[in-house]
Amino acid sequence: MRCLTLADALRERGARCTFICRAHTGNLINLIRQRGYPVLELPAQESQTVSISPDSLKHAQWLGTDWVTDVKHTREALGSQVVDWLVVDHYALDYQWEQALRPHCQHLMVMDDLADRAHDCDLLLDQNLGRTELDYSPYLPLKVTTLIGPRYALLRPEFGALRPTSLGRRTHPRIKRLLITMGGVDKANVTGDVLNALRNCTLPPDSHITVVMGTHAPWLNNIQATSQTMPWSTQVLVNVNHMARLMAESDLIIGAAGGTVWESCSLGLPSLVIALADNQRTGASALRKAGAALTFENGLDVSALLQHLLNSDDHVFQLQQLSTKAAAITQGNGAALVTQTLERWHA
Repeated sequence: MRCLTLADALRERGARCTFICRAHTGNLINLIRQRGYPVLELPAQESQTVSISPDSLKHAQWLGTDWVTDVKHTREALGSQVVDWLVVDHYALDYQWEQALRPHCQHLMVMDDLADRAHDCDLLLDQNLGRTELDYSPYLPLKVTTLIGPRYALLRPEFGALRPTSLGRRTHPRIKRLLITMGGVDKANVTGDVLNALRNCTLPPDSHITVVMGTHAPWLNNIQATSQTMPWSTQVLVNVNHMARLMAESDLIIGAAGGTVWESCSLGLPSLVIALADNQRTGASALRKAGAALTFENGLDVSALLQHLLNSDDHVFQLQQLSTKAAAITQGNGAALVTQTLERWHA
């Protein structure tokens, strides 16, 4: 999704963007094509077991094949093309893959979140809070340009456009409109745990809960059934395309510590966040330390945190502090900053 956001920003400036994707189960290839981008589709190899050696990357299995085969397929898909920029966003790829694809690009950009492997690139983007250039010093050539921190978070333009309206709403904070989103899949059904935990909270009777899920979420039917039994008006939305407006109109978001947190920060939306994967833990911890979000580990934590906010004599001040510190994390114009950086290489 962040690659789509970058592609949209580049297309606005006259660039032509093509995606290279392997057809894994649950892929977004159709969505990418619906957004108007050509896709060079690499064959799915779901039955293949990737050989994991002691020196394999931590996320090697995510590639669906070994990196040498992936290089071969990618070269075949590109043919004789030499692109201005090849943008790589995959935890299972490192400098070996990047070096092998150098003949097919003028410049190479890497998007990373982990700082756990070497890269051969011209530009590296890590949009996570708490990350520093020193984290990448063991993994990058000396002359690589780095864009580090949520200032560069790749958000769709509607988040920046709605920022003033949303921040204006935060001057009189309350907790009546809740937004819950755990990403498109939520295999562990954290959404269900959160909904059940909310039953123990004394939300105002006229409160409204909005749950956002993906089409392929395995617990979708269960959550839709649960929503009908909640003490407050509760709706379940699937594959929304107006998340910025939903956030701007909400008083509190309960969600995963993935890319969505930068969206909520840009709008100053007070947040309760949970790390659903190892690569989200650093970001969640950094948000908590910055005072930009409250973190939780399970449904009981959600209930306790929310009830504390509702009962606290200074809950208005606490919500205002969460909003102010979240809004300072990113202004929502990261896509423009990254695009300008790419363009300067061709000025």
